Amino acid sequence: MTDPTLPYAPHDDDRPPVPSLAVADGIQPFHLRDKPVRGRLVKLGPLAEALLSRHDNPDVVRKLTGQALALTAGLATALKFQGSFSLQAKGDGAVPMLLADCTDAGTLRGYARAEPDRLALLNGADAEAGALLGSGYLAFTVDQGPDMERYQGIVSIEGETLADMTQHYFATSEQLASRVWLAAGQTPQGWRATALILERVAAEGGIDAVTSSAEHDDAWDTALALAATVKDSEMLDDALSAPQLLHRLFHAEGLVVDPPRPLAYGCRCSRAKLSGVLQGFGDADLDEMTQSGEISMTCEFCNTTFRFARDEVRGAPSA
Repeated sequence: MTDPTLPYAPHDDDRPPVPSLAVADGIQPFHLRDKPVRGRLVKLGPLAEALLSRHDNPDVVRKLTGQALALTAGLATALKFQGSFSLQAKGDGAVPMLLADCTDAGTLRGYARAEPDRLALLNGADAEAGALLGSGYLAFTVDQGPDMERYQGIVSIEGETLADMTQHYFATSEQLASRVWLAAGQTPQGWRATALILERVAAEGGIDAVTSSAEHDDAWDTALALAATVKDSEMLDDALSAPQLLHRLFHAEGLVVDPPRPLAYGCRCSRAKLSGVLQGFGDADLDEMTQSGEISMTCEFCNTTFRFARDEVRGAPSA
């Protein structure tokens, strides 16, 4: 049986050989009946292995990237948009760049840029996002194409973990009260990554059976306390489905499991796109990029290298 996380030979030569993989129930929305709580449980399953194995990063970097991928998929699902939703962290640490994005169709991609010499100075696999990223900023962006205004929220990197940083973003923005739990790690089945996201729903949003502010507060606090009991081992266990895990956490609170949504391997690079990028350079720059008659360009997301014969690339006209 073919391993779905491995690259396949595409029918279109313009596309690189990357995994053709979709997880039909990658995102499991849910809510608690008659309570001001809704949420999503994201389980990337084999999609995490397919995405994280494209780069030969240390485990501590793969763990951070896996958390970012699961978080991005979960946050994107809460929005109504056409285009892509992205998480970007830029810092001055051993991982100066972290990026993940998810389209409205659920195609997911991401990467982290690491500096091996600086990673070696950290406490190995125990290093969390704060130590890896250093000082900098965290940005969440909705990009609906060149004809639409881009929405972006930016905050400074604050906190030890990526979940802490996300909480800082929620606290400093006008978002509804939210809480995030993230897990990523190596399992016997390969890399796995999961996000549990809870959101407090305003009374005017349709939760009208809870009649007082105190009841709202109690219901929200109870949901947070129950969610906080979740273990990383549960979140990363393929044998424990999203509905089963949610039942384990919230069955006494009127859990309603909504229809799941799919996620898929989502690198959008192509030979044609990169050729268009090259044509924006002048001839002198193209000549400088050329080695042995070829120009090489590598997609940072899927780590695929495209090669172009120099005599086939026409540079931009001089100004």
